[in-house]
Amino acid sequence: MTESSTLNLKPGKYSIDKVHSTVSFVVRHMVAAKVRGRFNEYEGNITIDDTLENSSVEVNIDASSVDTGNEQRDNHLKSADFFEAEANKTIKFTSTKLELSDSNEGKLHGELTIRDKTLPVILDVEYLGTEKNPYGKTVIGFSATTEINREDFGVNWNAVLETGGLMVSKAVKIEIDVEAQLEE
Repeated sequence: MTESSTLNLKPGKYSIDKVHSTVSFVVRHMVAAKVRGRFNEYEGNITIDDTLENSSVEVNIDASSVDTGNEQRDNHLKSADFFEAEANKTIKFTSTKLELSDSNEGKLHGELTIRDKTLPVILDVEYLGTEKNPYGKTVIGFSATTEINREDFGVNWNAVLETGGLMVSKAVKIEIDVEAQLEE
């Protein structure tokens, strides 16, 4: 078992710092382009255990905070065609298991809930480091990625293009960069 001290991780509960973190996604649009978006409102905790594999993550995302830089598209994403944000306010991730592959990478297993449907997902995680911020607080950094099929979560809206392609890809790449501060 890998001890958290091997990676210089201080055990404890860390709060995600929204100012220095990003929860984003990428989806193909009309086959020819990629559209990027992010969620601006979220909160979460990372709990580092003495034995790193026993650590956990929990994140709650406000579905109505979706931001692609285009108000019309954002309103469509908030509608019943996509997130149905008024009825399904929270997108949630709760980890269930951490598997380490080397000193700074691993797979974080968990349950992702979108539109009130919960499914297992696996994120590829990279530990970026530990540091003291200018205020003397311990901070840690991680990056994580995964890909989901949005239709598995009931996000089914689409349109067939003249050439036979689809307006919006079923595959959505999720990209997360997190800085979290130890609660002391």
